[in-house]
Amino acid sequence: MSTIDLALPLDRLTAVGLDDLNSRAARLTRVDRKYLLPLDDVATLLADLPVAVAALEIDGRRTFGYESEYLDTPELNSFALTARRRRRRYKVRTRTYLDTGESWLEVKTRGPRGTSVKVRRQRGSGAASRLTSAERYFVADTLRDAGVDPAPVPSLAPVLLTRYRRATLHLPDDDARATIDTNLAWTDADGHHRDAPDIAVVETKTASTASAVDRLLWAHGHRPTAVSKFATGLALLHPDLPANRWHRTVRRLDDAHRPH
Repeated sequence: MSTIDLALPLDRLTAVGLDDLNSRAARLTRVDRKYLLPLDDVATLLADLPVAVAALEIDGRRTFGYESEYLDTPELNSFALTARRRRRRYKVRTRTYLDTGESWLEVKTRGPRGTSVKVRRQRGSGAASRLTSAERYFVADTLRDAGVDPAPVPSLAPVLLTRYRRATLHLPDDDARATIDTNLAWTDADGHHRDAPDIAVVETKTASTASAVDRLLWAHGHRPTAVSKFATGLALLHPDLPANRWHRTVRRLDDAHRPH
């Protein structure tokens, strides 16, 4: 297993606070481009970043623990819509920032011209995995506003837990941000577990056009790939699920995983 230390390459970057980052590049509606990198390539990426790029820093830390729990129906309606690339697909998850305990309920849908739209609502500290009635109303209203059928909402329940560490970069010249996720791990509702310790997911979040990070990744031979922590994770844990869209990604993650 690689032991690359993300903190050291990040230290050369200017720091940006969370409020400044959100005011300059919140990007709740955005175009996402995702890349799967060998972990050892991350140091090269960080070393070659433009001088203007800044790293999110909170209380002296520049990498943060994340836990996302995805909800779906017993028939995996959300997964199926994603696998079939349906225009009205959606994801519902709770996200917890492990360093602070802060938790949010998030609903992601598709906007115009291939954009992703995220709407979120803060949860109480230590909130249960299952949604409250008020939270289900929030999810249903959000889906309805996005033109998505809210009928599955009553049967949504946790199906997949993901954990990882994230570094977030501000790209001021592009009014964009990028994230680097490492130490990826997935656990389903039955306790089956997989991880990918030697793989990083790099994601750029822009208004539309490619960012400096995208161009840098292209220069190093990396191209955007189909990867969803939710759908790819389920496909990795359950080979019987349809995964044609993520076949290459699942194969790479499968090669990198450590079974438990």
